[in-house]
Amino acid sequence: MSTRLDATVAVTHAEDLVFRLRERARIRRQIPSRKSVQEGAPDRIADLLEEAATEIETLRKTNSDNSWIINPDRMGQ
Repeated sequence: MSTRLDATVAVTHAEDLVFRLRERARIRRQIPSRKSVQEGAPDRIADLLEEAATEIETLRKTNSDNSWIINPDRMGQ
């Protein structure tokens, strides 16, 4: 069953996921023992984490703009 509550739960989860992805990228960039930090080089994994967070936000906004109802039970099908 697809309801507005399903969409709210999915958006809340997405916001949490976006926060966690960005937070993990921030933490990776601050670990002093990491070679990329020592060399001042970009951290490719941290960059991918942030890119994924941005893509999730974009998709979430697109879904919201289109008034789509997200049903977590059907995700991945």
